[in-house]
Amino acid sequence: MSKLKIAVQKSGRLNEDSMKILKDIGISIDNGKDQLKASARNFPLEIFYLRNGDIPQYLKDGVVDVAIIGENVLIEKGNDIKVAEKLGFSSCKVSVAVPKGATYNSVKDLEGKRIATSYPNTVNQFLDKNKVSAKLHIINGSVEIAPNIGLADAIVDIVSSGSTLFKNGLKEVEVILKSEAVLAVSPKISAENQKLLEKIQFRIQSVLKGQNSKYVLLNAPNHKLNDIINILPGMKSPTVLPLAEAGWSSVHSVIDKNQFWEVIDELKANGAQGILVCPIEKMVI
Repeated sequence: MSKLKIAVQKSGRLNEDSMKILKDIGISIDNGKDQLKASARNFPLEIFYLRNGDIPQYLKDGVVDVAIIGENVLIEKGNDIKVAEKLGFSSCKVSVAVPKGATYNSVKDLEGKRIATSYPNTVNQFLDKNKVSAKLHIINGSVEIAPNIGLADAIVDIVSSGSTLFKNGLKEVEVILKSEAVLAVSPKISAENQKLLEKIQFRIQSVLKGQNSKYVLLNAPNHKLNDIINILPGMKSPTVLPLAEAGWSSVHSVIDKNQFWEVIDELKANGAQGILVCPIEKMVI
């Protein structure tokens, strides 16, 4: 029986988030410490633990069928590889940073400067787009130290919280791109494994929809029911059940977590009471 081969980062935060989403979609992995390959107990899937920077080539060569990888790495080393799903975790930016005391008004200030980076393709595309010429120093490791030791005038690197830049006396001045974890697909995936991928993708979409939604239960006076229903579209329409107390109904629905407080305020203004909000583990539509 064919198995879907999926690559994840060998270690670090992306590894932890990747393993969590596999667990959330019901995949049980048998893996011990320092294993580079493991199998799922309850799904035809093998997982490969690889260096993040090596994963795009493994996808291109068809060694693995899919991968959970940072979009920034895919843009740098495999921008011809298809993204099947954005996963919403491990968000970061690829940014330009300069010493805190340096004057910076626009990207034109990088003209003729030395830039240290682990993302030469991304930086060159950015410079070409802005018609700026600069000298790149390619560094695999602690890029932030380059200005302090006189190796570079600026850096381009991943920025999450910005604390590493602060500790090294740098300030962020340009955001080249925003990134998150994505599910990337090999151009050489077989038709059989494509079907397995579709099953995995369906599960992931159900988990992501659940994470982005809230389940809401509330009590509504019947004379305000139509107004409240119009505020709560839900997946199709809210569920309405009569309460034991005459003149009142219980309304159940789902709302987008990004609109949560605005919706709650509007519900209260229209007479809703006893509002109960619950997280959703998974949502299958």
